[in-house]
Amino acid sequence: MTQGEVRNYAVNARSTDTHGRVLCNVRNHHFVIDGPVQNGCPGEEVTPAELFLSGIAACGVELLQSFARADQVPLRGVSVEIDGTLDRGNPVRSDLSVLNSVHLRFNLRGVTEAQGAALIQRFKNR
Repeated sequence: MTQGEVRNYAVNARSTDTHGRVLCNVRNHHFVIDGPVQNGCPGEEVTPAELFLSGIAACGVELLQSFARADQVPLRGVSVEIDGTLDRGNPVRSDLSVLNSVHLRFNLRGVTEAQGAALIQRFKNR
């Protein structure tokens, strides 16, 4: 990637006839997001927090694959588990909601421990 490269992303979201259910679209892809049941929402579909964490996990998988390809590292597979905790009784900030903790666990196939550690460090530095 060249230094100074700018990428723009656009997402649209709109309410539906069901309280707490949101219809989203990205380019020509449409999907539904539900607020959590704790907010009086359906909670049947993916929630905003789950989608946020999914984006981080997907970014981790894609970036490690890209780094490995660029460096000719024999990465055969990547999986990421991610979890986050929001403790409203112990807020990180008083002015907005922020997850108290986020933990990622990477599982890499086809690389040595040193190669895997280097790939994960590049992700952390990104």
